[in-house]
Amino acid sequence: MTSKEYCIVITTFTDDRNGQQIIDALLAERLAACVQVLPIQSFYHWQGKVNCDAEKLVLIKTKCSLYAQVQQTILSHHAYEVPEIIQVPITDGLPAYLNWISKECRAQN
Repeated sequence: MTSKEYCIVITTFTDDRNGQQIIDALLAERLAACVQVLPIQSFYHWQGKVNCDAEKLVLIKTKCSLYAQVQQTILSHHAYEVPEIIQVPITDGLPAYLNWISKECRAQN
């Protein structure tokens, strides 16, 4: 097992109910070992205007082999027209923690 097998997937949401649907689906399908939610303030360009929204930043701990399924699950539940879905590789980590991610996430189909 190498740390290059693992990643964090980042997304955001504004509606708590929608966010909980995404989180519940990821955990129910065992696509994530852990999902963390942090309050943030986002400033961005959208449809020709600068916007500012109170959002929740979601950090999804998973295996790289599951990224496509994580992305599809987020897309199928997300309320945004174009949600942020970004994969960030984990280049190193505590072996026991990485092993835990491996045990909690299902094997790639």
